[in-house]
Amino acid sequence: MQINERASKLPFAPLLLIAPFFLWGTAMVAMKGVIPNTTPLFMAGVRLVPAGVLILIATAFISKPQPKGWAAWLWIALFALVDGTLFQGFLAEGLVRTSAGLGSVMIDSQPLAVALMSLWLFQEHIGLWGWLGLAFGVIGISLIGLPDELILSLFSNHSSPPSSIPPLSFSFFESGEWLMLFAALSMAVGTVLIRYVCRYADPVSATGWHMIIGGLPLWGISFFTESQQWQNLVVSDWMALLYATVFGSAIAYGLFFYFASSGSLTSLSSLTFLTPVFALLFGNLLLNEVLSPLQWVGVCITLVSIYLINQRETLVQTNPKVATQQQLLPEASGKMLNPVTLSIRESEPEIMP
Repeated sequence: MQINERASKLPFAPLLLIAPFFLWGTAMVAMKGVIPNTTPLFMAGVRLVPAGVLILIATAFISKPQPKGWAAWLWIALFALVDGTLFQGFLAEGLVRTSAGLGSVMIDSQPLAVALMSLWLFQEHIGLWGWLGLAFGVIGISLIGLPDELILSLFSNHSSPPSSIPPLSFSFFESGEWLMLFAALSMAVGTVLIRYVCRYADPVSATGWHMIIGGLPLWGISFFTESQQWQNLVVSDWMALLYATVFGSAIAYGLFFYFASSGSLTSLSSLTFLTPVFALLFGNLLLNEVLSPLQWVGVCITLVSIYLINQRETLVQTNPKVATQQQLLPEASGKMLNPVTLSIRESEPEIMP
């Protein structure tokens, strides 16, 4: 993958690109350990509001401009609603009902949605390998989210009794996969929205404000609907929340949306295939979590799908003929040239001035 143009200007660019996904994966594990002693919406607010304050303090030190004008604040408010309130709310509620590793995999289906929206809104090229990756993604997410009994019954020689398969809606809502898919869609929309926000505001400053504006409603809902939000938290829980807030939110989201403000959204978002790897690794080491065999197959297929999306340009270039033809295509145009024209151009001798 070509390094994002913003990342290429920074020292240790590859590490900085990977950092948000490592921090998200490990923060997922940290939050899962805290959940038994707190409430989901309160925890979601803790991830956003203090992190937003930290980002704004950082922008003051590095002299980043603050948003100005109604257009900037309206876009930030929409960004806050989608990527702050909805995303973190669905994520926290879904995390209560699923494992840290599985929850991270579900969240990281969002590159599939980002690819489709980027194609529609910004005409980003997907190509054959990209579409194949999207198809693999649908299969992988189905294996992860659907009940094992339902999937196995589709390949069974004899039909199982209806009572042996849990109701589909019950399984989704009780296990949290449905909420995680909503969270993934919210984050995907937020990733696309940052392009519009950056037309009116600095991406880092906008990230800080959107975390504060999006986190306050979560605390408000928590105040009226939840109880015992912090009374049972111990020192280790506060340390885990501190890690999730500072590293999993302030640093991770600041870097991600800074990079997302330019370059290929599809390629950047596809790097999230690293997040479930980190989450599954640390979930196994720290929380002793285990996925079913079918879920592991779904995880592998999902990772392959995102890899194909991420490496789609490299895979095309492995075919010399296709690569030669692509070099003749105008970068700004999504239209294919006539194959006859291509063959004529390739056969014409070079004319020296």
